[in-house]
Amino acid sequence: MISTDKAVNPTNVMGATKRAAEIYIQSLFQHLKETRPDIKTHFVTTRFGNVLGSNGSVVPLFKRQIEEGGPVTVTHRDIVRYFMTIPEACSLVLEAGCIGNGGQIYIFDMGEAVKIYDLAEKMIRLAGKTPGKDIEIVETGLRPGEKLYEELLANDENTLPTPHRKLRIAKVRDYRFEFVRPRIHKLITTAAGWTQPLEVVKLLKNLIPEFVSQCSPEYERLDLENGFKEQLPNEQKFIDK
Repeated sequence: MISTDKAVNPTNVMGATKRAAEIYIQSLFQHLKETRPDIKTHFVTTRFGNVLGSNGSVVPLFKRQIEEGGPVTVTHRDIVRYFMTIPEACSLVLEAGCIGNGGQIYIFDMGEAVKIYDLAEKMIRLAGKTPGKDIEIVETGLRPGEKLYEELLANDENTLPTPHRKLRIAKVRDYRFEFVRPRIHKLITTAAGWTQPLEVVKLLKNLIPEFVSQCSPEYERLDLENGFKEQLPNEQKFIDK
């Protein structure tokens, strides 16, 4: 499964749904391992940042804006992101598939984060223009749920090493399948047609305690409420810390 760095401490629905998918995949693998040893399929997840040149990447957007004479738009002057190339992303998926034996979330060592504002300036200069003179850079403000920086959980405290020096395994909470399955089912049925967005976000927050909304006043209010989160009589039997 292809996941994203936005699944780490998610602040928006996209990241939360990716984290929900990670939880489902891991719990399903463990469930099948315990109940159906005849099934040999391995369920492996890869988690990485932005892929240069992919759909939605800022590089093609900046290139088009520069060709049109500007302005180049960034959401915030201090926003940073991790980047990798398409070959690197493909290599991560293949490597994880080769060394994974099921249930792991693999993280790629993506080096240092890149400041998007600096990237915009460099691309303008590479086009033979001067930032602020020939091409303006305009801050548009953080979008709902957008972080200033993404987290990959790539240090020694929260990851495990692998034989591949660029790959590490994320140490995350393990969920039992009997806990996850009915909640995912309810989430899917509630989300059908997207007529109850607030209820969908509530269900995601119940499943993912670390999902805290940002720049979304309607959803941020949910984090301040005390009564909507489900209280289980014996949560420990469903969730292994």
